[in-house]
Amino acid sequence: MLRRRERTVDFLPYRTRWLDHDQYAHINNSVYYHLVVNTYLIKHAHLSPTTSPLIGLVVSSFSLFSLRSRFPPVTNLGSSSVTYEVAVFEEGTEQPGAVGGYTHVFLDRETRKSAPMPLDTRAGLAGLASPTCKL
Repeated sequence: MLRRRERTVDFLPYRTRWLDHDQYAHINNSVYYHLVVNTYLIKHAHLSPTTSPLIGLVVSSFSLFSLRSRFPPVTNLGSSSVTYEVAVFEEGTEQPGAVGGYTHVFLDRETRKSAPMPLDTRAGLAGLASPTCKL
């Protein structure tokens, strides 16, 4: 699990909004995980949410919140699924405030059946593979 900034593969700066915090100013909204993953898929894995023949549906997710509040390494990359892990760091801190992740299963947009990822999508995701990821 990602626990230090130096293990981070890539960063996506994100300014939190009022609704991302609870009444105690603690980030507890997992929406930012999806923002980070989907931004990476669009920019580096050649997927378009509106036009790609495959869609990624979240089939599991988790969040572990620790301190006050890295780019998601891929911890498992199959032919039609990928598991991400995301850490959220407050600017200037070394320990993440939250660690979480989820698994995408890619489905054909029309049939909604599991389908293999295109090679360019898989190659884009392989760039995020953690050292323990099975490719």
